[in-house]
Amino acid sequence: MAEFIGAGDLSEGDSWRAALAELIATLLFVFIGAGAVVSSGMLGATDSARLVAIALAHGLAIAIMVAATAHISGGHINPAVTVAQVVTRKMGLAKGVMYVAAQLIGAAVGAFLLALVIPDAAEGVLGSHALGNGVTVGGGLAIEAVLTFALVFVVYATAVDSRGPGAIAPLAIGLAVLAIHLIAVPLTGASVNPARSFGPALAANQWADHWIYWVGPLVGGALAGIVYQVLFIKK
Repeated sequence: MAEFIGAGDLSEGDSWRAALAELIATLLFVFIGAGAVVSSGMLGATDSARLVAIALAHGLAIAIMVAATAHISGGHINPAVTVAQVVTRKMGLAKGVMYVAAQLIGAAVGAFLLALVIPDAAEGVLGSHALGNGVTVGGGLAIEAVLTFALVFVVYATAVDSRGPGAIAPLAIGLAVLAIHLIAVPLTGASVNPARSFGPALAANQWADHWIYWVGPLVGGALAGIVYQVLFIKK
């Protein structure tokens, strides 16, 4: 039990530096991702062009941030990834809580910083997530869970599994995020990351169906971690 909690991590400087890296990376990811939503709207782009721009911004941003922080914190930048690693005992609970807190703080700072620098007329809802027209609560929950499962499965296969192609893990993870956005932006906004949803929701005070963007990704991510750990990682 003590090993699962990992309280000793709270006194280690490396753990705090890792948490700080998660904060900075998540801040920049939210600023770039939500910023792409806002800026593409300012340009008056067509729906199709906006979809591609938003997907590219999120995919490239996460690839860059994972590459920049993988050697410091593992490049989670997503509470769903952190929870999966806690559940599969890749990291202790205490360190996991540190990571999630840092990610949420970073996401909030990134969203408020975006609100500070963009014109008021273009602010809108700061790229916060919402269900698309005709998408039910159950459908949105399933979409977020399934697509987060896909993302975390890629994370485990490329970055967590020592046999995986670790050198290209940031690229693979970024491409997964890009593909997910191409599918899900019109449906749920394509969160698959509670921190990405939380920051803009807090800054824009947009909380409709917000719980979906926690439950779906956390359940889907944890299941992906468990499935990969049980079936594919050699003991």
